[in-house]
Amino acid sequence: MTTNFHHSAGRNPGDVSLCLYDVTTLYFEAEQEDELRKVGYSKERRIDPQVVVGLLVDRGGFPLEIGCWEGNKAETATIVPIVRQFQARHGLADMVVVADAGMLSATNLKELDEAGLRFIVGSRVTKAPADLASHFRWHGDAFADGQVIDTITPRVATTAARDDNDVNKRAEPVWDPAVHTRSWRAVWAYSRKRAVRDGKTLTLQENRAKAVIAGEKAARTPRFITTRNGTQSLDEASLARARRLVGLKGYVTNIPAAAMPAGEVIASYHDLWQVEASFRMSKTDLRARPMFHHTREAIEAHLTIVFAALAVARHLQDATGTSIKKIVQTLRPLQEISVRIAGHEHLAQDPLTPAATSILDALDLPPQ
Repeated sequence: MTTNFHHSAGRNPGDVSLCLYDVTTLYFEAEQEDELRKVGYSKERRIDPQVVVGLLVDRGGFPLEIGCWEGNKAETATIVPIVRQFQARHGLADMVVVADAGMLSATNLKELDEAGLRFIVGSRVTKAPADLASHFRWHGDAFADGQVIDTITPRVATTAARDDNDVNKRAEPVWDPAVHTRSWRAVWAYSRKRAVRDGKTLTLQENRAKAVIAGEKAARTPRFITTRNGTQSLDEASLARARRLVGLKGYVTNIPAAAMPAGEVIASYHDLWQVEASFRMSKTDLRARPMFHHTREAIEAHLTIVFAALAVARHLQDATGTSIKKIVQTLRPLQEISVRIAGHEHLAQDPLTPAATSILDALDLPPQ
C-alpha cells in the first residue's frame, strides 16, 4: 500500500538491511463472506469473516510495508509477495528477512533464496531429531544451558538431503551453499528456562491425555493419544520423543557462518517481538479494529491510515522514550481555546505539566 522506507533509512541508516515480517488477522462482524472478507484460520479462534494483514518492519519496529489478503489466505503465501514488492519498490538487492516458523515452507525459502534475499526463519521442533541426529549419537540428549549447535537441515525431506548430515561423523557439518545444495544452515539453541516451560506444557498435555483415556474428560482427542482397535492408550513413544527435545529452539537460514555467527542469527530472530509490538499498537492504541468497512478500497484505505499512524507513533516513541499510550494520556487533557469578545482575542490554555513539557522538548518542535 505505502512505505516509510526513506524515513526509516534516514532514522537508522542501514537498518533496512534486516527486515522483520509477521501476519495477523482482522475480523468483521458480518454475516456473509465476500471476495476479500472470508472465514479462515484465526489466531483468536473466531469464526467471523476476516482479512489477513502482513506487516514488514525494520529492526526497531518501524513499519515499512503492509499487505492485505483474503481471510482464507495461507500465511506462508504472503511473505514472498510483500518482500518482493518492497524490494522492487526501492531497488534493494541485499537484505535479510526474518520470520517465524509459520512462514517456513520449502517453496518460500527457495523463492527467497532465488530472489537473492537472505532469510532467518524459525524451525519446527519436529525437525530437531533429524538435524541433531549426529549430536544425539555422539553426545546423547543432555544439553548445557545456552548451548548452540550449528549444523544443517534438509531443504526437503529426501534421503539424498539427509545424506548431507552423516551421523557417522562426530563433527557437525559447516554449511556451505556450494557444497550442501540440498540443505540449509540450521542453528539449534538450548535454554534451561525454555526446557522448564516446555516440560510443564508436556506434563499438562500428558495429564489431559490420561484423563481422556480414563473417561474423566470428554474432549477432542488431545496430543499423545493413540487409538488401536477402538481402544485409546497413551502414546509413550511420542511423549518420550517430545520430552527429549524440551528446551530446544531452531533457526533456519541461508547465511553462512562466516557472514553471521550463530549468536547473531538467534539475536536477529528474537527481534521479531518488534513486529508483534507494532501489531498490538495498531489493534489497541491506534484502533485498527473493529472495522466496519465492506469494500476492498475502504478496507485498504483504513489500513493505510492505521499504517501511517503506526509510523507516527513509532517515531514519537523513539524520540521521547515514552509509550504512545502514555504520550496520548499526557497530551490529550491539554486544551487551548481562542475567544473573540468585543473585538478582542482572548486565549485560554491549560498549563503544561512537567511530563508534557518533557515530551514536547524531546520532539524538538519548531516554535508556533
